[in-house]
Amino acid sequence: MAGTVSLAGAAFRRAGLFFILAPEMINATLYAVSVLIWGTTWLAVTFQLGVVPVEQSVAYRFLLAGALLLGYCLLRGRSLSLSFRDHMFVALQGLCLFCVNYVLFYASNAYLHSGLLAVVFSTLLLMNVVTGAIFLGARISRRVVAGGLVGLAGMALLFRQELHHFDLQSGGARGLLLSLIATVVVSIGNITSARNQRAGISVTVSNGLGMAYGGVMTLAFALTKGAPFVFEWTFRYGASFLFLVVFGSIVAFGTYLTLLGRIGADRAAYAMVLFPVIALVLSTIYEGYQWTAHGVAGVALILAGNVIVLLWKRRSAGA
Repeated sequence: MAGTVSLAGAAFRRAGLFFILAPEMINATLYAVSVLIWGTTWLAVTFQLGVVPVEQSVAYRFLLAGALLLGYCLLRGRSLSLSFRDHMFVALQGLCLFCVNYVLFYASNAYLHSGLLAVVFSTLLLMNVVTGAIFLGARISRRVVAGGLVGLAGMALLFRQELHHFDLQSGGARGLLLSLIATVVVSIGNITSARNQRAGISVTVSNGLGMAYGGVMTLAFALTKGAPFVFEWTFRYGASFLFLVVFGSIVAFGTYLTLLGRIGADRAAYAMVLFPVIALVLSTIYEGYQWTAHGVAGVALILAGNVIVLLWKRRSAGA
């Protein structure tokens, strides 16, 4: 990842900003852009719901984003030639990161406020540790277990009503289950992405091809549904769609990967703690999310659990 030349990084260099701003200011700028974009995409997804079926919106988004990224790779002279085996792993990355998880998250948006979905997604930090232990044999420390228990306690508080009256016919319970499954799928996709990087495939190429593969697979799924293909020609849908394609799918990945290469994965991962806060503020303003004492305590515990996991990761990295 450290060697990845992202779109955002290239833009900064062309503008000469890397030579004008202090390194700390550059890092702060990249961090702020990543957090702000990923904190706002959850609300933008709600504008995609309604006329266009979920799977069609996801297919449109990643087919266009993949085409733009692959075009960028060609302009930069990046080779897209991979072995059949590598293509299969990139396709698996696309299935997990740019297909299944987004279809599930878009669908869960119909049942839960967008800010709550961002909080659920932030448990990805813990799920990455768990899936790493399952698939890679990585060690799980007591600190991670403690962080996980704190996070689970927060989840129980935040979704106490849905858990107390758990019924798949209930919208809240269904949204919670779909978003948790989606987060697990993302975690598996992260492991696949790590494998692809170890195989020498640049993040820009794997993301471009992965988005294209994910878009095609989502399109195939949409075809099986038998619904006519439509596009909502309104400002609300079109503007949110372009925002998700350009900023949510390309710029955010570019700025985050540039930041990751500059300060390391563990420090960059603190974005997972901050962006749910942005999403919850927007959900409160635009969706009328009603805060309760249990909700405040639940969110605080979930974010605290993430911090505990991150502190363990930083300590392990420095050992």
